[in-house]
Amino acid sequence: QVQLVESGGGLVQAGGSLRLSCAASERAFNRRGMGWFRAAPGKEREFVAAISGNAGGIAYADSVKGRFTISRDNAKNTVYLHMNSLRPEDTAVYYCAARNIAMIPSRQIEGDYWGQGTQVTVAS
Repeated sequence: QVQLVESGGGLVQAGGSLRLSCAASERAFNRRGMGWFRAAPGKEREFVAAISGNAGGIAYADSVKGRFTISRDNAKNTVYLHMNSLRPEDTAVYYCAARNIAMIPSRQIEGDYWGQGTQVTVAS
């Protein structure tokens, strides 16, 4: 069983930045594709960004391309989401997901383990 713990959410003004972190509780972290998803109020969870086990593969949702950057530090069992130029429509609970294989998880069904989520609120 893999435990994922997100941190770094909060309240920020539009145009601001935040960095989310997701720490995993295992040693085989580099064998897992990792992803970030988000759920805005009243909406379904959607894909944001994902990174493969060796960071050779990266994908982003069109809505965040050029503003968000996903990265990972396998030595620290941690994946990050750097969010710049935040907009009110980025307001959501952000979830970290881990996959049982090294490929990126770009759909909810591909997330084998999930964190509890961290709230990001962007004020206009």
